[in-house]
Amino acid sequence: MAHTVAVTWVAKEDEDEAVRALLEEIAPLVRQEPGCLMYIAHRSPEDPRTFFLYEQYVDEDAYLAHRETEHFHELVMGEAVPRLANIERAVYQTLE
Repeated sequence: MAHTVAVTWVAKEDEDEAVRALLEEIAPLVRQEPGCLMYIAHRSPEDPRTFFLYEQYVDEDAYLAHRETEHFHELVMGEAVPRLANIERAVYQTLE
């Protein structure tokens, strides 16, 4: 069963373009991780401050390894999270 994470980020006022740029930088790095099956960042057409991330990993260990990468610590935790007003995360497993 794949480990799936659905995340919604809401950027602080005037931070949406910086968050968009960071996601464009982060996405190809995550996709290169050995346990990553899918990483797609979306932006709401109705609210440009809202971003939806769909992540899928081979298993929970691969997801945990993702959270230990240098780019996660520097770009996500160090750069993106301080620009966010809200974060929601839900975890799922595929039915197989």
